[in-house]
Amino acid sequence: MAEFKCTRGTFLKAAGGLVAGAVMSALANASTTQAQAPVVGCKKVGSDFTGKKAKVFFTRHIDAEHLNKLYALINDEIKGKVAIKLHTGEQHGPNILPRDMVQAFQSKIPNSTIVETNTLYAGDRDTTEKHLKTLQVNGWTFCPVDIMDAEGTVMLPVKGGRHFKEISMGKNIVNYDSMVVLTHFKGHAMGGFGGSMKNIAIGCADGKIGKQQVHGVSDVNLPWDKWPGKETLMENMAESAKAVIDHFGKNIVFINVMRRMSVDCDCAGLSAAEPTIPDIGIVASTDLLAIDQASVDLVYSLGDKLNHDLVERIESRHGLRQLSYMHELGMGSDHYELVDIDL
Repeated sequence: MAEFKCTRGTFLKAAGGLVAGAVMSALANASTTQAQAPVVGCKKVGSDFTGKKAKVFFTRHIDAEHLNKLYALINDEIKGKVAIKLHTGEQHGPNILPRDMVQAFQSKIPNSTIVETNTLYAGDRDTTEKHLKTLQVNGWTFCPVDIMDAEGTVMLPVKGGRHFKEISMGKNIVNYDSMVVLTHFKGHAMGGFGGSMKNIAIGCADGKIGKQQVHGVSDVNLPWDKWPGKETLMENMAESAKAVIDHFGKNIVFINVMRRMSVDCDCAGLSAAEPTIPDIGIVASTDLLAIDQASVDLVYSLGDKLNHDLVERIESRHGLRQLSYMHELGMGSDHYELVDIDL
C-alpha cells in the first residue's frame, strides 16, 4: 500500500489521460496552487504537522472483492446488530449501486440489515407502502430492509449545534449497535454533492419531521427553488449527521463508491443527468470528514476537462460548506493519509 498525505488549502491538478492514471498521477505528481474553493486537499501535509491524521483507504476497482477488502481494513469496531445505511433509490434509477455488489458485501457482515427512511418529497418512497414496492422493483430483496421511520420517530441530540438541539430520526435507528454507511458518491441538486455525511444526515432523518428540519423549509409545498439551501442546508445536514455519529460513537464506518457520478442524486431516478465524469474507485474510512474530503479531492484531482460538470454543481450549491462546517463541529479530520491498496 502507498500513502499520500492531504490537507486543506490547496488543490490537485491532474495531467489528464486515462482515469486511473489521471487520478493517481494527480495524487502522486501534481503541483499545488492556490485553492479555487474553500476546502480542497493536497498531497502534502508537511513534516511540522502534528495534528490528527485520518486514514482513508482507496482502490480503483469497483467490485465486491475490493469493497470487502476495504471494509476489512476499517471494521474493527463493527459489532452486534448492524445497520447498513444505503440509498436504495427511486424506481429504475440508472446510477444506484449494483445490487450484486451490495449483496456480496452484505452477506459478509453478520447480523446486518439495510436501513432506509421515507422521503419528504412526493415520489416512489414518500410512504412506507410505496417505498416497499420500490425496494422490490429495484431488486433490494436479498436481505431485510428496515424502513426505520415506518412505525415512528425518535429524537437524537445534536451536541454543540448552531441550528438544532435535537433531530428527528427514524425510530428504529436505536435498535442497532453499529452502522456501516455505504454511499454512492455523486452530485446533488441542492447539496452540491452527496457523500457519507449526506447519506446519514438526510437518510436517517425521518421522512416528514426530520427531513423538514434538515431542509429548513417551513412549507414543503413551496417550489424547490424557494427552499433554503446553500450554507443553511449544508450546516443543517452536518448537524443531523453529527447526531448520528455521536449516537454510534466508534461503532460507525464509512465507504464512498465513486462510480456513475451524475450531478443529480439517486433520488432523481430516471431523470438523473448522465454522468460526465469518469468513475474513480472506492474509498473507506472510520472518519466522516476525512472520507468526504478525500472524495471531493479525488474529483478535483481529475482537472477541468474531466470534472467540470460535477465541480460546477458542487460549487454553485456551496457544497464545500459541508466540509468546512464538519471541521468546525469536530466531526473528523480534514488531514488524511490516502492509502492505495492497489499498490
